[in-house]
Amino acid sequence: MPRPHRLAPALATAVLAAAALATGGTAHAAPATHTAGRAATAATCSQAYLPLPDPACTPGATNPDVTQDTIDDTICVGGYSTSIRPSTSYTNRLKVQQIAQYGYADTSTADYEEDHFIPLSLGGHPTDPRNLWPEPHYATGSGDGTSLDKDSVEYKLYRAVCNHQVDLVPAQRAIATDWTTALSVLGLA
Repeated sequence: MPRPHRLAPALATAVLAAAALATGGTAHAAPATHTAGRAATAATCSQAYLPLPDPACTPGATNPDVTQDTIDDTICVGGYSTSIRPSTSYTNRLKVQQIAQYGYADTSTADYEEDHFIPLSLGGHPTDPRNLWPEPHYATGSGDGTSLDKDSVEYKLYRAVCNHQVDLVPAQRAIATDWTTALSVLGLA
């Protein structure tokens, strides 16, 4: 795979400034550095943050039905994520739009996972476009992880939350800030 284009630092700073714009809606914004942004459909997204999404396009959003008090009745119940996962007709349509918005040279949808930035298993919003992005299956730079590596981190965080080793909001914050360091930040690595 060709390595995605990295933006100049000045443009990256401008994109970060754009992330300060708040959005409305019923979903809760992610409890992390990626807390505010424009909806993905209204932005041209940067690849400069890979393997993370552009925080202006994909700040993350949480499901208001999932709180620390409800985890034993929601995310920690077998089959929960499957029961709220959006249809592939919805995610495939969004993936095509967002691949274009991220400006990926490779436009094959098979090379991307329409990823929940804050995973469903950690109380991520299932359908809010602010919580979905086309995560490359391939490495995006030297030492960067892939979508499969993020899936492994998600599972470890989920187990820690459901085993009451880590509270929900710190786990959400850690994965939304930087999934590549989330386990070490929480003392799980």
